[in-house]
Amino acid sequence: MLASPTVAPAEPPLVSVDAVQKTYPGRSGGIQAVASASLTVRKGEFVSLLGPSGCGKSTLLMMVAGLEPVTAGSIALNGTAVTGPRKDIGIIFQDATLLPWKTALENVLFPVRILKLPVEQYRDRAHELLRMVGLAGFETKKPSELSGGMRQRVAICRALVHDPDILLMDEPFSALDAITRDQMNVALSEILETYHKTVIFVTHSIREAAYLSDRVLVMGGRPSTIILDMPMPFPRPRKFDIEETAEFTQICRKLRLSIEEAHADTSAPVRPAGSEVE
Repeated sequence: MLASPTVAPAEPPLVSVDAVQKTYPGRSGGIQAVASASLTVRKGEFVSLLGPSGCGKSTLLMMVAGLEPVTAGSIALNGTAVTGPRKDIGIIFQDATLLPWKTALENVLFPVRILKLPVEQYRDRAHELLRMVGLAGFETKKPSELSGGMRQRVAICRALVHDPDILLMDEPFSALDAITRDQMNVALSEILETYHKTVIFVTHSIREAAYLSDRVLVMGGRPSTIILDMPMPFPRPRKFDIEETAEFTQICRKLRLSIEEAHADTSAPVRPAGSEVE
């Protein structure tokens, strides 16, 4: 009798969000920002939270970061409950929030100093990150000497310099012009091809989410919940010519329809990809 083949146990998710709710206190009662959200993210996966402004995407991201307490539910990273800010998370906000009196290189190294890590051991990594985002030669420039896109590139390097397990990005390119935003999407893709980070990315751009992500989660209107979990079928590394394909256009259409339906029915349950009404 042949022995049954040994099946390796599935790797647990790096990020686990279970029935999370967020309610802010108000004068006439609580204001519910997130009704209930559950999701998992595997190691090395790029997942986007997509939805219109005010739907709770950033609130959910800040709870994953440990910067906002949950009202109910739980969040775990690497199997450990998130109860506050963590060293294994890098965060990039909408604004680069660089220290104006420090150079680009010193801004990148700032988290290393805050975490009391040996700065000299991370200096070469900081230079390499700046080179990868096209800022070789700008290491000694102050933020006032850099364009908006350059400042956000420095912010990406700063978030990655101490080698966190997960990168959380809160609409980091929303203030940039369309051309610079496209350049940043390419630069981010190239960085992640090298460093293989796990990413949760908040955006209200459908095309940006479809281009960057392995999966796109659509959030409904406030109080929000996740109404669609759609995998992206495009292989990596990616080039912008995928945006010219019929498949890319169809996926963007399905994502747009899902968002529109959420406005019509805020109680819509989560559904798997492929169940959309054509």
